[in-house]
Amino acid sequence: MLKLEHVKKSYDGVTVLNDINLEIEDGEIVSILGPSGCGKTTTLRMIAGFDIPTEGKILLNGEDISKLPPNKRPINTVFQRYALFPHLNIFDNIAFGLKLQNKYTRKEIAEKVRHALEVVDLEGFEKRNVTTLSGGQQQRIAIARAIVNEPEILLLDEPLGALDLKMRKEMQLELKAMHKELGITFIYVTHDQEEALTMSDKV
Repeated sequence: MLKLEHVKKSYDGVTVLNDINLEIEDGEIVSILGPSGCGKTTTLRMIAGFDIPTEGKILLNGEDISKLPPNKRPINTVFQRYALFPHLNIFDNIAFGLKLQNKYTRKEIAEKVRHALEVVDLEGFEKRNVTTLSGGQQQRIAIARAIVNEPEILLLDEPLGALDLKMRKEMQLELKAMHKELGITFIYVTHDQEEALTMSDKV
């Protein structure tokens, strides 16, 4: 489904990624594992479209998407810092991307948001303010906002890094359950070997 071919990334002449080759099958959970500063997030940013490879290609279903902007890719990202909007309630946080597309009715948006909240087990939270939620709940809202757009690939950049150990373990299980229900491809960045082995089909 997704293929990185001889991908290289340099900043100001300094190579941070060199000759990366990776194949990811449809529906897999793949972890990119390594210490801080090894290029995990840079790889994810290139898959997402936030960065363009200096050399090489990124292919999605056989099509070269290396220079395609993020909004043209069927890919969504969940960051370690959840990037939720504090001035919006939970419904509007999740609906934000859908409203930007200008192709759904209010009823359709409401239905999609309701389903996303069901998937992350936070039904009935639509009117709550995000600042009233725990870290684990905020993470779930960030995931709901990503999956509501029905991406083909969900990128997760150390998404549990800000949680305590007990909550991390619980969220690992919940993410696995969400993956099973959604059936989409997850690419998961972590520096935690145990987490990578727990979560993944491929590391």
